[in-house]
Amino acid sequence: MGKFVIKQAKTGPMFNLKAGNGQVIATSEIYSSMDACKNGIASVMKNAPIAPVEDQTKEGYAAEKCPKFEVYKDKKGEFRFRLKAGNGQVIATSEGYTTMAACSNGIESVKKNAVDADIVEE
Repeated sequence: MGKFVIKQAKTGPMFNLKAGNGQVIATSEIYSSMDACKNGIASVMKNAPIAPVEDQTKEGYAAEKCPKFEVYKDKKGEFRFRLKAGNGQVIATSEGYTTMAACSNGIESVKKNAVDADIVEE
């Protein structure tokens, strides 16, 4: 089972979603308050399981409505995803993956682990 780990960055709280094996599968922005951070976690829990995937690496991709996972390539040519809430705000981002298959596995892991993840504070 996954868990959301809240930690204090220099300028405010943020969270990592970790899979059952301890791997970080999604990261948040830095929030202005603990309440805002916990609202971000609630948004990931609600939106991740129902969000379709918009593959922006394909030419002429079909645009999806938010909430959605957006898959894109970064400057290094690695695949990444960001989860957007219903209002279009980015609520979680991924690390870089060398293959599309690995990125897709990351998305599936977020969908599966976010639903009933524990929330812990470091």
